[in-house]
Amino acid sequence: MRKPQPVYIALGTNIGDRALNLQTAKNWLSRKAIITRESSVYITPPWGYTNQPDFFNQVIEVNTRLGPRSLLRFLQRIERKMGRVKLILNGPRVIDLDILFYGDRMITSPNLQIPHPRMVGRAFVLVPLNEIAPDLVHPALGISVQQMLTDVDTEGVIRL
Repeated sequence: MRKPQPVYIALGTNIGDRALNLQTAKNWLSRKAIITRESSVYITPPWGYTNQPDFFNQVIEVNTRLGPRSLLRFLQRIERKMGRVKLILNGPRVIDLDILFYGDRMITSPNLQIPHPRMVGRAFVLVPLNEIAPDLVHPALGISVQQMLTDVDTEGVIRL
């Protein structure tokens, strides 16, 4: 049995009842992980494909015995069960669940990269992550979340 690892997961939704979508995803996730910290929920403008509703974004810290790949598969199952369909890159979604950090591990494979390679520069991830883990250090970059956030435009990110 694996020792539980602290893992940071980003949640995002902009279709349907956004608050309910976040709660539903966390309820599913709690079947295989213990949620130890949660950021506030933030309203954020869409990124990439902008012709869509604003998102609700949140970051949670969990402890889990699932390995990184098993956790990824579990998160993808939750997304499918909640009705996520990927039609447009960065498009509207019922739920998006991304592993940001898994302990201090670094993984690079075709379908899994940890730390998440696109979190740097994205206010919708860094603002809620900074709320719960400002001193968390990116193992590849050697800088904290708080330091990463100093170079990011946070305009339009509104705490609920």
